[in-house]
Amino acid sequence: MADPSSYRPKPGEIPDSPGVYRFRDEHRRVIYVGKAKSLRQRLANYFQDLAGLHPRTRTMVTTAASVEWTVVSTEVEALQLEYSWIKEYDPRFNVKYRDDKSYPYLAVTMNEEFPRVQVMRGQKKKGVRYFGPYGQAWAIRETVDLMLRAFPVRTCSAGVFKRSAQIGRPCLLGYIGKCSAPCVGRVSPEEHRQLADDFCDFMAGHTGSYLRRLERDMAEAAEEMEYERAARLRDDIDALRRAMEKSAVVLTDATDADLIAVAEDELEAAVQIFHVRGGRVRGQRGWVTDKVEDVSTPDLVEHALQQLYGEERGDAVPKEVLVPALPEPVEPIGQWLSERRGAQVSLRIPQRGDKRALMETVHRNAEQALVLHKTKRASDLTTRSRALEEIADALDLDTAPLRIECFDISHLQGDDVVASMVVFEDGLARKSEYRRFQIKSFAGQDDVRSMHEVISRRFRRYLLEKQKTGEWQEEQVSGEVPPSPSEEDAPLEGPREEDGRPKKFAYPPQLVVVDGGQPQVAAAQAALDELGVDDVAVCGLAKRLEEVWLPGESDPVVLPRSSEGLYLLQRVRDEAHRFAIRYQRDKRGKRIRTSPLDAVPGLGETRKKALLKHFGSVKKLRAASVTEIAEVPGVGRKTAETVAAALAGAVPAGPAVNTATGEIVEDE
Repeated sequence: MADPSSYRPKPGEIPDSPGVYRFRDEHRRVIYVGKAKSLRQRLANYFQDLAGLHPRTRTMVTTAASVEWTVVSTEVEALQLEYSWIKEYDPRFNVKYRDDKSYPYLAVTMNEEFPRVQVMRGQKKKGVRYFGPYGQAWAIRETVDLMLRAFPVRTCSAGVFKRSAQIGRPCLLGYIGKCSAPCVGRVSPEEHRQLADDFCDFMAGHTGSYLRRLERDMAEAAEEMEYERAARLRDDIDALRRAMEKSAVVLTDATDADLIAVAEDELEAAVQIFHVRGGRVRGQRGWVTDKVEDVSTPDLVEHALQQLYGEERGDAVPKEVLVPALPEPVEPIGQWLSERRGAQVSLRIPQRGDKRALMETVHRNAEQALVLHKTKRASDLTTRSRALEEIADALDLDTAPLRIECFDISHLQGDDVVASMVVFEDGLARKSEYRRFQIKSFAGQDDVRSMHEVISRRFRRYLLEKQKTGEWQEEQVSGEVPPSPSEEDAPLEGPREEDGRPKKFAYPPQLVVVDGGQPQVAAAQAALDELGVDDVAVCGLAKRLEEVWLPGESDPVVLPRSSEGLYLLQRVRDEAHRFAIRYQRDKRGKRIRTSPLDAVPGLGETRKKALLKHFGSVKKLRAASVTEIAEVPGVGRKTAETVAAALAGAVPAGPAVNTATGEIVEDE
């Protein structure tokens, strides 16, 4: 059970604005989504004394491990966004919308001969036009009741419609003029469908003329002192406006657009993107980047566009891209976007109206993301600095190891021996510097020899790069540039870049961490000694007791379990292990050949598993008789004959894969 104080936001972090918040558990699953008129006041209620909370709320906050929020403009926007997230994440503590309960839609069943207008909830159906979702179902019903005076479309159920057609009399709505009564033939199917089309056009946004007419009628009724009628029209207008109320996350023209906002200071910039499809926000993303160079807002926008659409094609690039500032010059980037979409893309700054208002909402989210990042960054910098200092003290280093490299060996019973190298700089993973190695000098389960080879290859390449740099600098002084050394002159190396160039090992670490104990540490130190590298420290982290081993020491260094330094070493070691396992599995997957059972017609995965489990190997299955094969559950006589015939004529394909366990099944 988690302590809510462990992830409680600091005072001042939470904005006093409308918004939607998400609680996540330790596995990053969303467990609760809520909305608030004031995020600061609402979230403060969750972090009070546990004894004062409702039992369900207390269970939720003790299950959660983090909380995050998104700032919006209005409560209507918060309502819409909360609904979208509940449908997307299905949080376990949001019981309000379970059992197919959801916000209501106004639906028109255009897939029927006589379309029907109704309020619908739940999963959408093909051929039905939906408008919404809306916050108040009663407002939708009142609006429909009002609109039926102008658009008398059918609203009755199938049973009522059929009953009226049988008796030849319309229902009550037909008598009072709120239905065109297609059930008794007052209008033809074509005329009724035209009414439904007009109704859909009105709901799609063509409301101005009708509202103006109602307002004119209301004013005329007031002038004629028909105050009851004027009040009724006033209420009708209010109900219509509530039903057609535009959420701030919805664009009235139902356009497809991406809105990009940037909040920045001298050192960092936060980018937020809202993806609007069909007039509604369908997704949100963002990131914070360091301003390592002097870049302006247009430059940041250009970088964001490149990152967003660098690998996108077709409809993934929207018709409109709204930005806070245009790149300079704007023509090349506009043409590039149009080429990727295959049609014209409008890249512009919104000046007024709904899009301007939504852009302001996106910008507020960017500002809040930057503020929150800075608050967390300060804490993270302190934690990482403390971890590096603890490592330096424990290993008796002169300075904190700002660059740490970790090596791990992985194999499967001596086959496909590979190694990984991961890099952490300033306590953070630098994945662009990761490297992987294939051990080719020998095969077997000798992790010590493998570690020696990998360390040798890595630092031999470092010395070569260092020598190249020195020669190049000397030749620059003399005015001559030496030719690049041939690949035959290069020492053992890891994988190569896609363009054929060898990977670079130009930067030495301050600390080398190996996954293992005393033998692996001794092998790594021996490799460095053989190459004459004496300015790199070495240590090993053993998995069993999380002990830190140093070269030449008979006893390990034991860091406290709560030590930030030990936690950082564990992160580095686990990342190296993950990277090595992934490479080893990729190689093993390419090596394994298919089973002869794959060629048997009509034999599915379930019966393949049953046959391999029953006989143990393909060789034993090949030697079995038809009667023995037919004894396997689920395998009939005809299938057994097909399997026996196929295996009798099959050429052995080497080791097969036991699909039940994922392991290689060797023929005995």
